[in-house]
Amino acid sequence: MKTLVNYIFISFVVILFFTSCAQKKPYNYPNYSIIKPEKICKPNRKNIQKLLLSYLGKPYVWAEEGPDAFDCSGLTYSIYGQMGIEIPRVARNQAKVGKTIAFQNLDYGDLIFFGNTNKQSSYIDHVGIYLGEGWFAHASSQDRKVTVSHFQKEPIYLKRMKSCRRYLSKDEKAKYINCNANLKKIKTTSTRYTTPWKTGMKLPQKAVPK
Repeated sequence: MKTLVNYIFISFVVILFFTSCAQKKPYNYPNYSIIKPEKICKPNRKNIQKLLLSYLGKPYVWAEEGPDAFDCSGLTYSIYGQMGIEIPRVARNQAKVGKTIAFQNLDYGDLIFFGNTNKQSSYIDHVGIYLGEGWFAHASSQDRKVTVSHFQKEPIYLKRMKSCRRYLSKDEKAKYINCNANLKKIKTTSTRYTTPWKTGMKLPQKAVPK
C-alpha cells in the first residue's frame, strides 16, 4: 500500500513538473522569445511575393516575427524561414550571411540593409526586401506597419544604405547561406510556449522600447 501511495505521489510530481514547464508564457511587450517559422512553401520569388502581400499593412511591433505583427528583421526572418531558408533573427546578423550584391544588381527578394547616414559607420539597424524598380518593402517603425517605400520618393534610404544580400540564386536552385563571421546560435521556441502579439491586442505606445 505504501509503495502504491509513493508511486502515485511521484507520478503526480512528475506530471506537475512537465505541466509547469510547458506552460505558455503570456504576451508581454517586448516579447524577445524567438518563434521559429514553420516551413510551409518552397523557396522561390513567387512565394516571397505571396507571403509579403499577405503581411502588408500588418502593424509594426518591436521583437515580433508574425504572423500578426512584425519588426523589420522579424518580417524577413519569417518570410525566408517559411520557405525553409534559415537566416539569423536580427538585421545586423542577417547582413553577415548570404551573397553580397551591388545595388544596381538587386533582384526581387534580395535584402537591403540600412544604418545611419554616416558613411564611415557600418552599424545596421534596419532591413527591407527589394521589389524591383526602386521599390522595397519593410516593417517601418516610423509608419508603424509593414509598408512599401521607393528610393526616389524617400532618398534618405539611399543615404542610409549599408549593404545588400541575396539568399536565393536567380534560378532559385541554390541557397546562399555562407557566413564569414561567428554567429551565436539563436534559441527559438514555438507558440506552444510563448504568445506573440495578436490582432486585437493594444499596440505599444513607443515603436522602439528604450
